[in-house]
Parts: sequence; C-alpha cells; structure tokens
Amino acid sequence: MLSLSGFLLFALHQQLFGYALLVGALAIAALVDRALLRDLLLIAVGILVISAVPITTDVSTEHMLVMGSAMIAAVGIPYAVSRWVTKEHAIVFPVMTGNKWTRGEKLYLPVVVVLGYAVLPVYMIRTGVYNNWPAVHDPDGIARLFIGTNALGIWDELFFICTTFALLRRHLPDWQANILQAILFTSFLWELGFKAWAPLFIFPFALLQARIFTVTKSLSYIVAVHLLFDFVLFLVLLHAHNREWFDIFLY
Repeated sequence: MLSLSGFLLFALHQQLFGYALLVGALAIAALVDRALLRDLLLIAVGILVISAVPITTDVSTEHMLVMGSAMIAAVGIPYAVSRWVTKEHAIVFPVMTGNKWTRGEKLYLPVVVVLGYAVLPVYMIRTGVYNNWPAVHDPDGIARLFIGTNALGIWDELFFICTTFALLRRHLPDWQANILQAILFTSFLWELGFKAWAPLFIFPFALLQARIFTVTKSLSYIVAVHLLFDFVLFLVLLHAHNREWFDIFLY
C-alpha cells in the first residue's frame, strides 16, 4: 500500500487516493507491528515532503531551491529521526567504506556508459521525451542542467536505496523490498519527465542498483554508476536541443 501510494501520487496524479492509501498503510502497520510502523513512517515522511512540491525538470534558480529543499528534507528528516530520536541507525550513507572496488565493479562502470549510449539517445530523441527538459544554450543554463541532473541522481540513491530499501528490508526479504522501492523509484522518475517506455529500463535499473548496494554496501559505488549514466543523459539532452553539439549519438 505504501509503495502503491507513491505510484498513485507520482505516476497517476491521484492525490486523494494516494494520500488515503498512504494513511491506510500506516494504520494497518500500527496494528501489525510498532517497528514496522516506525520505519514506514520514515518513508512516508519522505514521500509526503517530495509530493508537496512540483516535480519537474525546471532548472530555474527558484525551482531548484524549492525542489532541492524538499529533497534534502525527504532524506534528512528520516535520517535524523533514525539516528538521534529512535537511535536505531537504520539509515546509513556508507561513502568511505575502506573497501577497494573489485575488478568486476570497475569493469561494470564503462559498461554503464555503453548501455547509456545505446539506450538514451534512442529513447530520448525518438520519443520526443527530451522536450520534457528545458532547452539550454548558454553557459549558465548548461551549468544548472548539469547540477540538476547530478543532484537528482545522487538523491535517488539516498532516498530510494539508502532510505526506502534499507528500511523495507528490515521487515521483508530483500527481493520484496527491492520490488517495492523500484516501484517508487520508477514512479518518481515518470513524474519527473521519463515518460513513454522509460519504465522498461528504469525499473530494472532501480532493481539492479539496490542489488549492487546489497553486495557492495557502498553508496559511493552506486552513485558512481548512476552519475555515469546521468552524464550520458546530460550530453544527450544538450545534443537533442542543439543537434550540432555532441553529434556522436546513434538514433
């Protein structure tokens, strides 16, 4: 119910039913287990905060400040409560793990770039979805687009993987927790502008990111993966709106 509330709120824009389902999920959790209620509340806070602001690709300073503040609160409030109120430390952001990336992990990074190169131009340009992002031509606009795509990529990992997935797996098998976070992950990005057949690659990507996090226990690594993919996205967006720029894509 909690996961589907995000689908209703973000993907279908059904605020009344979405919030009702969210409240219902918490009410049932209260009857089932106090620990479950506590963790679902933390996820619900994040969903409520981020759903309260316009989720768009607008890169104006005003919108970036509003949406950025909501994103910080959506991650920061659950983290603060888990660390200093309940003192369970259920949410962690392992950056400096002390473990070196394995050979397989290093080899996967260029694979991500190749996959992004193969998928994103075809998806963004053939469907016209790139028009959901603003056309930027000046250095200031390009810089804000770059910052926005990277900040969003980092936030995705902080909220959907390190917060939502981490809390859900305390009560469910990993595969179930993974599917539920991936529904939220995909629904949010759909609302952001990834329409058409984007769920066909975003949902598997979300599942894989959670699985990689489970194995590596490294926020740094999954962020590196995400930002490499987003860098290709950034170049594709610039090319789509300015066809003579970065004319290196096949679509």
